[in-house]
Amino acid sequence: MIAYRDGNAGAFETLYARHRARLFRFVLRSVKERGMAEELFQDVWMRVIEARDRYAPKARFTTWLYSIAHNRLIDHWRRKGLSVVDLENVDVEGNSPNPERQAEARQSVQRFAKALEALPPVQREAFLLHEEAGMSVAEIAQATGAGEEAAKSRLRYAIAKLKAAVDDG
Repeated sequence: MIAYRDGNAGAFETLYARHRARLFRFVLRSVKERGMAEELFQDVWMRVIEARDRYAPKARFTTWLYSIAHNRLIDHWRRKGLSVVDLENVDVEGNSPNPERQAEARQSVQRFAKALEALPPVQREAFLLHEEAGMSVAEIAQATGAGEEAAKSRLRYAIAKLKAAVDDG
């Protein structure tokens, strides 16, 4: 990001290529509609471009990027309400030739999706930041403006609830 801030336009392409897939999945799993996710995703990148002159590396670029995404999603949720993408039609067919195992896998995905949607928004966000962005607890705290203990607790509770939901099947 420093190279991009300092005028290297090619550095933006590198940043975008490195972070686009995970950031998009994070946004998509935070909103239900693919079209809305695409719009929010592009808006996050536009904000990165607009803020490049003000970028000061106080944390990893990933933390800064997901802070922007977090703030943009908060704005969206305030206007629209919170929901997550429907995972009911996730393709698990290629994972096993055994029809019983395929059915079990489908059921596990559905249980996980329902449990993810049922999480309180702050726990869901902590989990998605950890899993999609690969963020540490400290980075989650910084990106969301929560204290480190709060971020740790949110992530711990989210993982426990999701694990219980999948294991209870």
